[in-house]
Amino acid sequence: MSDLKFASAKSTSFDQIPVIDISAIDTKDGFAEIATQLVHTAKTVGFFYIKGHGISKQLIEQAFAASERFFKLPASEKSTIAVDVNQRGWMGQGMTQLEGAKTHDSKEVFFWGWEVNKDDPDVLAGVPMVYPNQWPDEVAPFLRRDLMPYYDAVISLSRSVLSALAFGLGKPKDFFTEAYEKPLGRGQLVYYPPMKREDELEERFGAAPHTDFGVLTVLLQDMQGGLQVLNQSGEWIEAPPIKGSFVCNIGDLLERWTNGSLVSTKHRVINRNKTARYSIPVFCDPASQTIIDPAEFSDAPEQYEKITAGEHIAMRNSNNFSQYKNK
Repeated sequence: MSDLKFASAKSTSFDQIPVIDISAIDTKDGFAEIATQLVHTAKTVGFFYIKGHGISKQLIEQAFAASERFFKLPASEKSTIAVDVNQRGWMGQGMTQLEGAKTHDSKEVFFWGWEVNKDDPDVLAGVPMVYPNQWPDEVAPFLRRDLMPYYDAVISLSRSVLSALAFGLGKPKDFFTEAYEKPLGRGQLVYYPPMKREDELEERFGAAPHTDFGVLTVLLQDMQGGLQVLNQSGEWIEAPPIKGSFVCNIGDLLERWTNGSLVSTKHRVINRNKTARYSIPVFCDPASQTIIDPAEFSDAPEQYEKITAGEHIAMRNSNNFSQYKNK
């Protein structure tokens, strides 16, 4: 295979994508210092690694093992929970074409979110993006069991990070608390197969250049590498895995909420390896009916209109995934 010039990127300086230790986030002085670091980075880079996050190695390994085990199932078994327009279930290769991309992504995804029942009031009312998960309990009973403890830990972590971001932006620590009592919390298991010659000829990415739709992404990536970020100079740089860390980034919804103060940065994924790449992003988004109002963070003229979190994400989904186009 060639050097894949269409996906070339420079090595990363960790000044460009900083590593922030949040182990002291529960202390008074530590919280204030971490809040300052997070906001500075979110305003200038939009991407950062976090270490000292407190999520156990056991939970991380358990989630990765469940993901690999699930994707190795036959397509006939995975398709028993084929993805729906509520963005729950398994999506096969070829169903994601991100806005502006030349071709579809070469990845498979399992989508899930905050656990709700069919008789949940929000489900009955048709609130956007709120719907029961599709778990493959008949063919893969391990998935729910092994994945949800990790998911719950990440949501808890995101609440701490968002509390610090709120404080660093001059808001009370609990600014986001109510919106995250029943968050959307959209999770994905992502499988990136090794590239084929056809993928190279089509200049196909594992995930084409894009910005994330929501508020805050907490990404667990394996040690294969492949994540690339567009820096402030308009150059693609590698965001290599750092053992024991997460990669976090600001999404479009938080850029919108802060009236452009925080930066949602474009990124992409290319798997150059001869083996599969796995990642687990959790898009830590607020409750669907949360009103995203730029005036809450800025006195400047508003660049964006108000919208609810669920409406925004549902609209973005409809522009990027084929199950919406085939309704």
